[in-house]
Amino acid sequence: MTEPDVTLTDVGLAIECGLFAVLIMRRWPRGPLSLWFVAFFASIGTAALAGAVVHGGFARDATSIVWLVTLIVLGVAALAAWRITAAVLDDTTTGRWLARFATIEFFVYCGVVLFVTRSFTAAIVNYVPALAVLFIVFVRESRRHRTAGPRWGATSLALMFVGSVVQLRRVAVHPIYFNHNALYHAIEAIALLFMFGAARQVIATRARQ
Repeated sequence: MTEPDVTLTDVGLAIECGLFAVLIMRRWPRGPLSLWFVAFFASIGTAALAGAVVHGGFARDATSIVWLVTLIVLGVAALAAWRITAAVLDDTTTGRWLARFATIEFFVYCGVVLFVTRSFTAAIVNYVPALAVLFIVFVRESRRHRTAGPRWGATSLALMFVGSVVQLRRVAVHPIYFNHNALYHAIEAIALLFMFGAARQVIATRARQ
């Protein structure tokens, strides 16, 4: 195992996301919103598992394939974020057009990573706007309805952005035993816990409407 701290925290993220996806499928009303939350957690979990394979040094002969899978599932995470935004919006017309845009944008992104570039920059350009818009919608909903779900969702996304800054600035607890990538994973694990709380509340609220 070449990077045990990063590998193990990646595995932890994958397990956490898998557990959240299963809990949503089994315990809360099924519908488009719950399905997209499941897709969100499943895609992040898959990306984390792929990261564990790469950082653990388990796929030296298939790194390019694993990297491609990582980029694609990050695209799925962005698509899920757009579709969650569309579902949370009170404006049905705007939500419908946003859902159509998200689907088209996802296929364009897949074309880019398959035939143009496999740079991580492409993934960043793709998913940051989706998370930013979802953050704005969660903040707006928390102010309008004073419910816990949107507040938790906004907190989750704020933590994700903080984690990204930590990773980019290479802030580490220890340069060898817990580096900047491992710290990012730890922050993301907390953020995903808040997102799970948001998912529970938002799905239940929409089911009652």
